[in-house]
Amino acid sequence: MTFTPAPAPAPAPNSNKRSTGNQGAHRMPFRGTARPGARSGARSARPPRPGGATRRIQRMLRRPAANTPRAKRAVDYFPEAPAANVARIVPLGGVEEVGRNMVAIDVNGDIFVMDVGFQFVSEDTSPGVDYILPNTKYLEKNKSRIRGAIVTHGHLDHIGGIPFVLNRFGNPPIYTQNLTAVMIAKRQEEYPDVPKPEIVVVETGTERTIGNTKVRFFPVTHSIPDSMGVSLSTPQGNVVVTGDLKLDHDDGVPADHEKKTWGEISKDNNIFFIADSTNAEKDGFSIPEKRVHQTLEDIVRTVSGRLIIGTFASQFERIIRIIQIAESLGKKVVTEGRSIRTNIEIAQKTGLLEVKKDTIIPAQEIADYPPDKIVVLSTGAQGEEFAALMRIATKQHKFIQLSERDTIVLSSSVIPGNEIAVQKLKDNLYRHNVTIIHYRSSDVHSTGHGNSGELVWINQQVHANFFMPGYGYRSMTTCHAKAVEQAGRPRDTIIIPDNGTVIDIVNGTEMLVHKEKVPSAPLVVDGFAIGDMQEVVIRDRQMLAKDGMFVIIATVQLKTGRLRKSPDIISRGFIYLRESQDLLNQARLLIKKTVEDSTRGMNPVDLDYVKNVLTDTVASFLFTRTNKAPMVIPVLIGV
Repeated sequence: MTFTPAPAPAPAPNSNKRSTGNQGAHRMPFRGTARPGARSGARSARPPRPGGATRRIQRMLRRPAANTPRAKRAVDYFPEAPAANVARIVPLGGVEEVGRNMVAIDVNGDIFVMDVGFQFVSEDTSPGVDYILPNTKYLEKNKSRIRGAIVTHGHLDHIGGIPFVLNRFGNPPIYTQNLTAVMIAKRQEEYPDVPKPEIVVVETGTERTIGNTKVRFFPVTHSIPDSMGVSLSTPQGNVVVTGDLKLDHDDGVPADHEKKTWGEISKDNNIFFIADSTNAEKDGFSIPEKRVHQTLEDIVRTVSGRLIIGTFASQFERIIRIIQIAESLGKKVVTEGRSIRTNIEIAQKTGLLEVKKDTIIPAQEIADYPPDKIVVLSTGAQGEEFAALMRIATKQHKFIQLSERDTIVLSSSVIPGNEIAVQKLKDNLYRHNVTIIHYRSSDVHSTGHGNSGELVWINQQVHANFFMPGYGYRSMTTCHAKAVEQAGRPRDTIIIPDNGTVIDIVNGTEMLVHKEKVPSAPLVVDGFAIGDMQEVVIRDRQMLAKDGMFVIIATVQLKTGRLRKSPDIISRGFIYLRESQDLLNQARLLIKKTVEDSTRGMNPVDLDYVKNVLTDTVASFLFTRTNKAPMVIPVLIGV
């Protein structure tokens, strides 16, 4: 979604009677021109339209114009239900971004929703927005045919949207494995006002009939246990969806259990295949997780001082393994970070982690044990300002103070966009003369997503008639498509979709892509509200964050158009008032002159018109003097 800056002020009443005139770099208030309620000659000069200076400033800042004429909004496209010989695939999220994963698969008169995720947002692009969700209008239109939501695994980009959107398309039952079911239920506790979903626990290697469709669940390798893929049967062949995955392998040779899983799928007549693209831009094979476990075990075993490991809470298997290693070596584990504690609690509840009661201790008991008997598991390896690891690094943690004997392991890669934050974290850590081990210096991290070599091998095993790369940005899905094409797949059997693309597989042998797309504009969670992305609100937030605001409060005598007193000015995020008295004095004089000049001869005084003129004039003045474009908000009180 492209965001544009805050719009120019709305035209004054009767603005259709005024035409645009020449505008200078610093246009002063209108004088002797036609205004609402003013007397004028037949050939009076027409005033420039309010908002001109604001638009000029935007051009100077190389911002797109906010009031560019918009194309008439097209009617939402909702295709008729597919014929019996058609399998329809509609990605609703996750093929133009990493996150908000959702794909609708329409077969045998049944619709299945694959994953219900959300996407984390950047404060730069979507200030104030909590999460971004997939658009569900297509599902709402067809909710009578939805038979279930199938969730491939328990990461938030696949389950995070459930409390927000599941009820929008009829609260269908959720089919997933045990760990994911527990994670969904745990997250649901945070939303007590939302009806609890019906969760049906399934096992990989099994098949069940849902509606008119046979659904088979198979295991895949990922960074969290109980990850699975799905094969949906139709009379023409199967539709196979992997969810997130990688291969368990030894130096590029897939493990026996991988050969077995994909070998069984290869026996089917597969007509359409959707696979993870997140790591498709990297060649070869990824580092297997077992190598990371071995490296971490060596570090835990050999480090002489205290060990602090920063990682993603989503690295479920890795966290479990670290705790098991520490316990086997007689060490105590301190968990720092709510999400890590929550996932450990879930792991214990599901039987994935069994430890002695005294293995995991609270941070306040650290001083009771020698440093070499302590392993701290912490969130914040991405440099998040308020996460546990940053608080430790900046001496804000109540119980953990660093010393030069400490070793810090950053068991995660740097997510694009977090480079500066991670660098700040490392700099703060090095101020304590600690030892830092990270993924560039040792095998302490492995992705949960397969590299292109793994993806090509899987694609060749499935050998579907048609293929759609999913789960990733356009660069990722394109690289995935090119990799399998270079490996021998015909180009015309590959579709790189956008969100909302409607793909029909006819008789299992022909792929038709609809010219129109179903609604795909993202929904957002903004506080308690869930709805469409309100561009005006986002523009205003971006403008406030960049240049602040400049509020003018003035009292205008309606009979004379004069100010009763000098206007009050409030500035936030723009200038420091105490150090800018000269600018403020000039602004007050300009405000007084603008109001009185624009109301001269006006009867009655049109305050809306005056506000527009004042906004334009002050915005131009402030930009000329400061090279900044704060949001100018005039508050005029007529008495």
